[in-house]
Amino acid sequence: MSERRGNGAAMMLLCMLVVYSEMVHGTTFLVGDEGGWTFNVTNWPNGKQFKAGDILEFRYDCMSHDVLKVEEFGYNTCIPTIGSKPYTSGKDLIQLEKGTNYFICGFPFHCQGGMKIAINAV
Repeated sequence: MSERRGNGAAMMLLCMLVVYSEMVHGTTFLVGDEGGWTFNVTNWPNGKQFKAGDILEFRYDCMSHDVLKVEEFGYNTCIPTIGSKPYTSGKDLIQLEKGTNYFICGFPFHCQGGMKIAINAV
């Protein structure tokens, strides 16, 4: 009988580790899919479900683009404000926070060309 309890406890521990691993690591999404972070990606998030802790991977030519994490005002106006966080590596990994996360390209006129996304993470 004690062997059964041991197996049950081990199984419960394994299940808890799997759930914890998913919570810690989340899912990684390649922004723009194979096209990467480029023009006309505004609708890319449509139909996808995001959670706090998920990772967005932005791939782009860092000589031509960047990524700015902005507030709603910066997203709507394509004008970054003080406190906007820049990413410039060309392969940026950004963890989503709970709520709406806004990203734009800071190069002139790129945001206006649809190089921006808003993602709601639950």
